[in-house]
Amino acid sequence: MGAPDQPPLGLDLALTAKATARAFDAALTAAGGSRSTWLVLLMLKTGGARNQREVADAVGIQGATLTHHLNAMESSGLVTRRRDPENRRVHVVELTEDGEVLFRRLRGAAATFDRRLRRGLDDDEATAFAATLARLRANVAEE
Repeated sequence: MGAPDQPPLGLDLALTAKATARAFDAALTAAGGSRSTWLVLLMLKTGGARNQREVADAVGIQGATLTHHLNAMESSGLVTRRRDPENRRVHVVELTEDGEVLFRRLRGAAATFDRRLRRGLDDDEATAFAATLARLRANVAEE
C-alpha cells in the first residue's frame, strides 16, 4: 500500500479512469458521436470485425446491446446490415458513406483527445505508462 496520505492505487486508478472516460465521452459527443458509436465504427473501419457477433466481441458488449446500437446507427444511415449469403444466420455490418464521414470526424476528436491526454508526457513516459497499465490489467486478470 502507498503512503498513508495517498489513496489506494485501485481507487486512484478508478477515479482517473472515470474522469478520463467522462472527458473522452464529452469530446466524442461534441464531434457528433458517442463512445459506443466510435467503437463500432472503429471496428468496422479497421477490419477488426465484419459481422454482428465479431463487432460485439471486439467492442466487449452483449449481442442484444449491440443490436440496440446498430438499430440506431442503421436508422441514422451510418451502417447497413445484410444477411451473409454463406450463412443466413449471420448479419454482415458495413459502413455507409455517412458512417465513413462520422468515422473521420470521430477519429479527429479521438486524436485531439489523445494529444490532450498525453500533454506533459514524453515518449518514454507514455511508453512506461502503457506498460504499467498492461501490467495492472494482467494483475487483475490473473485471479
